[in-house]
Amino acid sequence: MNIKRVMIVGTMIVAMSFGGTAWGKPAAVTLPVAKWSTSASVADKDELLDALNQSSDEELYEALYDGKSLKDIAAENGGNIHKVINLQVAQLTQQLDSRLASGSISREQYTVQKAELRELVTQSVTTAFG
Repeated sequence: MNIKRVMIVGTMIVAMSFGGTAWGKPAAVTLPVAKWSTSASVADKDELLDALNQSSDEELYEALYDGKSLKDIAAENGGNIHKVINLQVAQLTQQLDSRLASGSISREQYTVQKAELRELVTQSVTTAFG
């Protein structure tokens, strides 16, 4: 079980929104697809499990598989959904920073996308994929 895949499930709505109607403004018409790493650092993995108050990857995977959202998991286990949101926003901000630095997005696209990140992540943590 790869915890990065769990993070991807939790942020799938965000990734889909990059190409959706929320980004239909002229500044963001042609957006490259967000690149997702297939490996998570131990710190990211531990932060996510800690924020959700989960003891293992498997426990988290099973809860997601059962159709629970990240918000549901945090609520049921005394976790902190705000930490989950902050972690995901930080990771996606890093991706945006990298894309800006590499020139794959413009400063205007970066500004538009970054301004909507927290709202999109907040919406995604309430979405169950079951």
